[in-house]
Amino acid sequence: MLLALDTSTRLAGCALYDEGRGLMAEYNWHSANRHTVELMPQAAHMLAQAGVRPADLQAVAVALGPGSFTGLRVALAAAKGIALATGARLIGVPTLDAVAYPHQNAPTPVIALIQAGRGRVCWALYAHGPAGWGPQTPYQLSTVEALAQTVTRPTTFAGELLAADRETLLNWCGRPRAQILSPALAMRRAGYIAELAWRRLMAGQFDDPATLSPIYLHEPPQPKVR
Repeated sequence: MLLALDTSTRLAGCALYDEGRGLMAEYNWHSANRHTVELMPQAAHMLAQAGVRPADLQAVAVALGPGSFTGLRVALAAAKGIALATGARLIGVPTLDAVAYPHQNAPTPVIALIQAGRGRVCWALYAHGPAGWGPQTPYQLSTVEALAQTVTRPTTFAGELLAADRETLLNWCGRPRAQILSPALAMRRAGYIAELAWRRLMAGQFDDPATLSPIYLHEPPQPKVR
């Protein structure tokens, strides 16, 4: 049994994954930056509804980012706490990997993205390369306009896109080049994080709670010295 947690952005989620039944339960919601007070009650409710005790967990997975500084720390701290308390394995999953995961059979490369605030997005280009499906560019932070200027061929966009972002991409790229999925199809789901983590668990790949850290695209703000 595996529990997945994601607080990378205001879109938060948790999911349960089991070897025999696959995805058992999943809950995704938009949080008004209340991850700290919402995540564990939602996860506890999901576990109780499924009849699963924390001691039953073989592993706990967490979305590593990129994402918001505060949000990423909430899920990572919770995942590490559960792993240390129960002996469950800890598995980190890059957030953009989860966004791109269900679109591996798209006829075009896929740009996976999440909101980064102040009109910016975190993104990476995914495609089938020599090492198989995965990111073909580094994780990047830019405005939607700057992202659009990098698109030179038909590309599928998946992830968190505001209505204004969709309009910007279509205006810059044109409809033939910008294949924009509907909000429901493009949505990042905790179930994808759970399934990716389950594959790592079955392959015997785990992370060290002492060293696992979030993926930031720039340094987190430092506390002011008084």
